[in-house]
Amino acid sequence: MSAPDHIIALAQERLVARAAKDWSRSDQLRDEIAAAGFEVVDVAGGFELRERERYTVFSSPRDIRPIIIGSSEIAIAIIVDGFTDDCVDTIKTIKAHCSTPIVLLVLGDPGALVDQLDHRTKIVGLSESFGWGECANALLKNIAARFVVIMDPSTRFTGDAITPVLEVLAQGKYIAAGWRGGLINLDDQWRSVDDKGVGDVDVLFSYFLAVDREGAITAEGFSNRAVYYRNADIEFSLRLKHAGGQLLQMDLPLEQARHHGYYDTDPEYREVQSKKNYDRILERFRDKEAILSPRR
Repeated sequence: MSAPDHIIALAQERLVARAAKDWSRSDQLRDEIAAAGFEVVDVAGGFELRERERYTVFSSPRDIRPIIIGSSEIAIAIIVDGFTDDCVDTIKTIKAHCSTPIVLLVLGDPGALVDQLDHRTKIVGLSESFGWGECANALLKNIAARFVVIMDPSTRFTGDAITPVLEVLAQGKYIAAGWRGGLINLDDQWRSVDDKGVGDVDVLFSYFLAVDREGAITAEGFSNRAVYYRNADIEFSLRLKHAGGQLLQMDLPLEQARHHGYYDTDPEYREVQSKKNYDRILERFRDKEAILSPRR
């Protein structure tokens, strides 16, 4: 058998769990084995281990199938388009402070991210770049969790940011909770967002944005026309508000590293795509002040 000794040991432990009808432990061990690049196959009198692909690559977000993350109510979803080493550092901070499953939607070569695969960390690959909004919707549609955190690969955990967010969302009052956001500035005709700190807000940013998955889908999710991320989260937030949802900005143990998606993107591309996203916001929502949170 060509599998490493520690993988064989996991498969033997799984055999014991199955004999004891401990199906939960058996499934967990199977997932750990799969994350290590092997498939365990039950045969008469024991098992076989076969090498397998550690992640699946799809040609389009529309081809992605349901992503099983175990029994957790909440999962972290990160869209990775380059700068994979930076994302590795972020993943390490997540794992240091919580046990939440992580799903990485990777455009192109995952690089060192493959080394982060384990029973709670999955890679879903795309063979070419697609729009940010379409990728985010694919994650919302396919991650099998009640709540999903859409998170930027440059946001780092300094403590447990998941438990307080999960407690808030589980109460059912808020459809979304996040780290940074604000109120739409009415004085400049909806052209900016004012950060008012903790409390009810009109907008949450995708640095760290946790949502009720079904509620987000019902509210139409992100715009598939959002090729670039910037302002796509504002449009998404206002879709949630338009559907009757409430949004909460929280003080969470997070920090921002270099935001490559902004600072290291071609400036002309960044500004053109950002404007397209905001123009859709103005066209659809600027006359709908009734959906906004109370001013403060």
